[in-house]
Amino acid sequence: MSIPPGTRLGPYEITGPLGGGGMGAVYSALDTRLGRRVAIKTIRDDVARDAGRRERFEHEAKTIASLTHPHICTLYDVGHASLPGATEEIAFLVMELIEGETLTARLARGPLPTHEALAIARQIADALEKAHSQGIVHRDLKPANIMLASEAASGRGPHVKLLDFGLARWRADRSVIVDEPTRTSALTGDGVVLGTLQYIAPEQLEGRAVDQRADLFAFGAILFEMIAGRPAFEAASPAGLISAILGGHPPRLSTVAPVAPPALDRIVAVCLAKDPGDRWTSAHDLRLLLDDVGGASATTAAPPPSRSNRREWFAWAAAALAIAAAVLLGIRAGGREGLSRRDVLSILPPDHVTLTDGEAPQISPDGRLVAFVGNDEAGTTRLYVRDRSGLTANALAGTDDATQPFWSPDSRSLGFFAAGRLKRIDVSGAALQTLAATPVPRGGTWNQHDVIVFAPFPAEPLQMSPATGGTPQPVPGADPGRWFPAFLPDGRHYLFLSLGAQHKV
Repeated sequence: MSIPPGTRLGPYEITGPLGGGGMGAVYSALDTRLGRRVAIKTIRDDVARDAGRRERFEHEAKTIASLTHPHICTLYDVGHASLPGATEEIAFLVMELIEGETLTARLARGPLPTHEALAIARQIADALEKAHSQGIVHRDLKPANIMLASEAASGRGPHVKLLDFGLARWRADRSVIVDEPTRTSALTGDGVVLGTLQYIAPEQLEGRAVDQRADLFAFGAILFEMIAGRPAFEAASPAGLISAILGGHPPRLSTVAPVAPPALDRIVAVCLAKDPGDRWTSAHDLRLLLDDVGGASATTAAPPPSRSNRREWFAWAAAALAIAAAVLLGIRAGGREGLSRRDVLSILPPDHVTLTDGEAPQISPDGRLVAFVGNDEAGTTRLYVRDRSGLTANALAGTDDATQPFWSPDSRSLGFFAAGRLKRIDVSGAALQTLAATPVPRGGTWNQHDVIVFAPFPAEPLQMSPATGGTPQPVPGADPGRWFPAFLPDGRHYLFLSLGAQHKV
């Protein structure tokens, strides 16, 4: 039943329709007591007559009311009122009225500039971090539930407001993230899965347990769409779309949006992992990652810097540290004569393979081999190894999505990072081994005592692990902020890159 302008719902006077949703209609209204404009969301008649759906409506009110955050729509009031000619009261929510457009409307005009997409993504992650910290999982994150306040209203470019926590589940113990299974019950109609199909995580489609990582899957799909200008998963039918989400993989973001920062490839890919255990663990982690990609511009929507991105700078800084260590080794091994040698190397990748931006080639300690990260025509990133006496580079099987390789001191193996893990592989292609979890790695180094020191996360201290496997341990005295370590010849001291205060090696 449509509510005409001028109708009063208690102190609220309806001024016009704004749209509709799964629960009912949304109207603009005037709070006659305070003289402010608000949005009113009503509950449909058929829902009102259903005790379960009415309970869900009231649950939505409690959920939203518990969240106070600049990027979450504010709930002002909950009410019941009788309409002229109606025999039953209607229930409604009163929320802040947001001037602007939905992300759906913005995406209809094409992809977003990278700096704008990063600004929006960071604000979404901020809002999810707040909700998840209170035990609330959105479960219906999609562009239609993301409002972009107008620039005039926000004064700083698009300002995100997350809407509609109506599909979230509430638990009295807020310290525990919700893990109840998805249900296809009377709340949504038999056989209808909660949420919007294109952004639903595989475990939600299959009716398995759902926690905050389902929101991170939806986040990854939205970030992909903002940058690429097309959905991450597409099909001609609902069945095909479900199949794509459960078994398919979207193309690498860099293949459909070459100007996007390379780091976004990994951020999106980990968000969209089929197994929740392979995704990022929290929206907090995602926000830190986005900070690293976009820097301060991610919050102010300022234009991106014109120079090489930070990842490339860090990679070459790491290479510089390795070169410095090699120079010291040369001095120790050959005295001043070691500095008189001049060596020139040209890197030519195989046909249809390109060198990956921000990944410096790595020369083996014996000077015989060179390893580099390359992308093939399908967008797959792998490690390649070439003997310097020849021109053929061979891909190492099992190194998909590899990044930041480093050599063993005997030049027989490589350490690298892939899928959030530290790994090692023999250059012969044998003995692939996973050593440790590294959510956002910042380099590794390997000494002659078969110890690998690595930075698993930007804000965490360095860790060390036996190269043969074992439980990683913190490096004594290594405070957070030491990136891209490089062992010196004695295997005890190391160089590192620090973005903070001065440190002694």
